[in-house]
Amino acid sequence: MSKEITKNQMSGWSILFSNIIFTLISIAIFIGGIVLLSQWDSNSGGYVLALGIILFLISFLLYFGFFTVEPNEAVVLILFGKYVGTEKSVGFRWANPFFTKKKISLRVRNFDSEKLKVNDQKGNPIEISAVVVWKVDDTAEAVFEVDDYLNYVHVQSESAIRHLATSYPYDNSEEENELSLRSSIDIVSEHLQKEIHARVSAAGVTVLEARINHLAYSPEIAQAMLQRQQAEAIIAARKKIVEGAVSMVEMALERLKVQNVVDLDEERKANMVSNLMVVLCSDRATQPVINAGSLY
Repeated sequence: MSKEITKNQMSGWSILFSNIIFTLISIAIFIGGIVLLSQWDSNSGGYVLALGIILFLISFLLYFGFFTVEPNEAVVLILFGKYVGTEKSVGFRWANPFFTKKKISLRVRNFDSEKLKVNDQKGNPIEISAVVVWKVDDTAEAVFEVDDYLNYVHVQSESAIRHLATSYPYDNSEEENELSLRSSIDIVSEHLQKEIHARVSAAGVTVLEARINHLAYSPEIAQAMLQRQQAEAIIAARKKIVEGAVSMVEMALERLKVQNVVDLDEERKANMVSNLMVVLCSDRATQPVINAGSLY
């Protein structure tokens, strides 16, 4: 398994200055060889001319060793298929001209997945997508451990999102403490970040954040689920109303008894409780009926 080796190369400016002088010297020798040949000194002129050509070719080859490294960028150096090291020093650099130089960005990147249609833990079809924030941490693993680390991150992220969707229900409709995709967004996002990081770590990638940015029922069941949510909301509201009504009736009977406002037998207590419950629990305004006769 390849691991990153940081290997600083020489500054390009000093090599550039030296190589320019070297090139000029080789050109001067080449011209000197031509001059000797023009003076019918073929032996010396031929040797000098050949030396000038060789030196010029060497100086020309040295120019292929120059490269630049931008901030938050690294250059992976390879010599005839063997990993040599990674240059991270920013600026104008020079390395062996025979090195193959592959630039790798170390900047933080965003990956916005497509909307995936999957089934949640309860089998309901849902649409889900997420934003993944990541960066390359180990350049050697990114280059040598996977074929294409960009595509690898995308595929593994979508695979983790699918697995996450099947691990939680869309909503905690039955159990209030149950984790769900919609109500436990922080916990679910942390789970997603850890799972994606575990999947892409082989490519030398670190996942900084992963968060769901789209979550909805699939169109074919969206209307039915909306009606279900409305029904659950109505039931929950009615439950609170009934609890409050019972408390108010109990308080009314207790106050009437303590203050001796009226003495009611069990039958009329039941009738009073029934009337109060109808008034307090009705979803419409009640119409009062005034009794102008005797109480009994």
